[in-house]
Amino acid sequence: MHSIAVSTSIKLNQFLKLSNAAGSGGQGKMLVQTGRVSVNGTVVYHRGKNILPGDIVSVEGIGAYKAVAPEEA
Repeated sequence: MHSIAVSTSIKLNQFLKLSNAAGSGGQGKMLVQTGRVSVNGTVVYHRGKNILPGDIVSVEGIGAYKAVAPEEA
């Protein structure tokens, strides 16, 4: 699992780009709309969901990413 530093809440689509799970906003949108993204074990279909430090974002076929505070990265 990769750790991604986030200082405050960040939108899911931004987190996907920051973690390099998605190369573009369009790719991130498709991952979310097709049900390939889960947050803390629950599939999410809303790319605007807020991701906070401590959340775990999993992308089917790509990997898992944990949002951490910058001092933990």
